[in-house]
Amino acid sequence: MQRAMTVVPHLGLRLQALPLALGRPLSHAQDVLRRTPLYDFHLAHGGKMVAFAGWSLPVQYRDSHVDSHLHTRRHCSLFDVSHMLQTKILGCDRVKLMESLVVGDIAELRPNQGTLSLFTNEAGGIEDDLIVTSTSEGYLYVVSNAGCWDKDLALMQGKVRELQNMGSDVSLEVVDNALLALQGPTATQVLQAGVADDLRKLPFMTSAVMEVFGVSGCRVTRCGYTGEDGVEISVPAAAAVRLAAALLENPEVKLAGLAARDSLRLEAGLCLYGSDIDEHTTPVEGSLSWTLDAEDLQQAEVGSTASLRPGARGKRRRAAMDFPGASVIIAQLKGKVQRRRVGLTCEGAPVRAHSPILNMEGTVIGTVTSGCPSPCLKKNVAMGYVPSEYSRPGTPLLVEVRRKQQMAVVSKMPFVTTNYYTLK
Repeated sequence: MQRAMTVVPHLGLRLQALPLALGRPLSHAQDVLRRTPLYDFHLAHGGKMVAFAGWSLPVQYRDSHVDSHLHTRRHCSLFDVSHMLQTKILGCDRVKLMESLVVGDIAELRPNQGTLSLFTNEAGGIEDDLIVTSTSEGYLYVVSNAGCWDKDLALMQGKVRELQNMGSDVSLEVVDNALLALQGPTATQVLQAGVADDLRKLPFMTSAVMEVFGVSGCRVTRCGYTGEDGVEISVPAAAAVRLAAALLENPEVKLAGLAARDSLRLEAGLCLYGSDIDEHTTPVEGSLSWTLDAEDLQQAEVGSTASLRPGARGKRRRAAMDFPGASVIIAQLKGKVQRRRVGLTCEGAPVRAHSPILNMEGTVIGTVTSGCPSPCLKKNVAMGYVPSEYSRPGTPLLVEVRRKQQMAVVSKMPFVTTNYYTLK
């Protein structure tokens, strides 16, 4: 998901300049940026604000990026992800609408169960990644990326109008809530003190509406973008600050920003839209075949996020070939794809996006899409695309950093073991 930016500093050093395409320090242009309901709250807590996807968001707080990263892995952190697009798809034909746009099997989701899926185009490229939850209240709750806000909303609204003109019962509402992500091994322990529901009965990728620390009407979804256990809480905007303050009263909780979020998701092998996947990347190339539940290929996937899968389903969608780009994607599933997204562990200087990947003979064969020093592993990790014949874990390669070549090895992802909560 496009929930962070590639702005990770060298370990132990201060935060470096932000890539202009993904974030920049605020200047005179800050007045045109959108602000979340927590904007003043961030400033009051020492948030260093940057521009990201048209929003003013904290890249870090008073703690260093590395301290925030490690606190999330050991305790829990609170992230403001209110910039994400939240929508409701309503009506009897809501599943028909969503399945006309995404690769996943939405019809077979159980009540309050969600799945990661992909908007695709007719060439098989990924227009965005999103989480779709089939709620017990009779609508689909959809969370997609801030950087794709305009095109995602236009895509869904256009399909709504098309189906309505054909007599279908479907509509769309934008959810004007804040969205808070509480992530880390103690996250649900902290949250349990403020809810009546038993969170042990809320496994990964499920959702429920509940009162949270006195705030009614919150949708709590057990998911996140860090690889840790945790939740995302869709909270009425007017109560967002009150809820954030209540959570911060527990000493386990610290605020964290975009820098920590990016290094956490990279250690977990999770994609950043616009960097690791885009409209020119197919699900098979991006090692996301599991979003179609292509179980015969699942075991070979790098960076497999199989635990995001709702279960064994998807055969109906693959057989019907009724999603955008199906002819391209299914052909790649059945045949051979030319390139794949892989994980890399690297020696030497930190590897950044756009660094060339070379074979051992020194020929450029691919490009790094994301990279950073791993605070947990104390070594450099990265993702990138290479020809399929170089995608097997253990394959030695070279990366070029500052015109110098250094060793890299294709590695399985996640780099750091994920800790999603599933019912035994």
